Amino acid sequence: MSIERKMKKFTLPLLLLPAILIPLFVLSSIYADEAGSRIVEQATGEGAQGSIPVMGDYRQALRKVVEIKEEDFPQEIDYYLRYMPSRGVEAQSGKVGIVDSAWEYSYQVKVAGKLPIEFALGAGYVGIDNTTAVKLPSYLSSVAFGAETTLPFFNIDRTYFTIGLAPSFFTDNWDFPTSAFRLLQRYFFIYQPNEKWTFVAGVGVSPDCEDAVMPILGFIYKPNDRLSFNIVPKQPEISYALNEKLTVFTQADMYSGEYEVTKDNLKNVILEYNEVHLGAGLRYKFNKHIKGSFSTGGIFNRSLKYRPDSLGKVTIKDGLYSEFRIEIVM
Repeated sequence: MSIERKMKKFTLPLLLLPAILIPLFVLSSIYADEAGSRIVEQATGEGAQGSIPVMGDYRQALRKVVEIKEEDFPQEIDYYLRYMPSRGVEAQSGKVGIVDSAWEYSYQVKVAGKLPIEFALGAGYVGIDNTTAVKLPSYLSSVAFGAETTLPFFNIDRTYFTIGLAPSFFTDNWDFPTSAFRLLQRYFFIYQPNEKWTFVAGVGVSPDCEDAVMPILGFIYKPNDRLSFNIVPKQPEISYALNEKLTVFTQADMYSGEYEVTKDNLKNVILEYNEVHLGAGLRYKFNKHIKGSFSTGGIFNRSLKYRPDSLGKVTIKDGLYSEFRIEIVM
């Protein structure tokens, strides 16, 4: 059986996965109505249990699977701009420079005062300055529409299940062809035994991609009000609050994306972009609504390669990056 037929055979069950799992876990939330009532009691202060976050405090963020919010704001805007100066490439002449940016707007509603549903709209842009012999697009674009909810998992105390769906398009022209459509999904458990520890485990699903299923494993550990270990994909971070406004952090990021592009006279060609970076920076809290950060560090294992490999590949040498990020909540 060819690779293409194997992938198609594997893709159909992945596309049907939401239809199977969503009704199951919606039923679990109904079954766990008593747990849902306890969550609302925590939110209103009745029977509150320390500083353990309520269900509505678990939110996604740009390039993060989950984040625990200190304050519950329904709207959030995230933006980052990452600059990577031109670097040489392996085994050929020429250089490649990249500017990577993305934004996301999310809005959370609570159905019947209990069930939080977060809707999101986001877009990404990867600008490419290329002087190698391999022809690359001048930019890559992505647009995503998302919906995510976190439900009590049956009647298991302090255990929740998150379901997220994100219809997305990855191209080189801001277009929305059906061939570039991907229904990205993620399903993971959240378990918080106490106010210091939160554990996350599940899978991310990307039908029609080479790595169709990826694990989601991590934890959040806050031993005190200043120190935090947020070791969850895709952007693990360790931070320390110097004071109420200024925080120092070290952060990693691992990215692997597939875009449908045009190369010469070939259309619907897949171009993979991979990178890993590790750096440190400072985050400043201007007020309760706005945070900004600046970081810098090294970037590794970068490549832009077509599939199949015979169409060309560029492996970019290790280099440096600088990143500006801002978060606005309302």
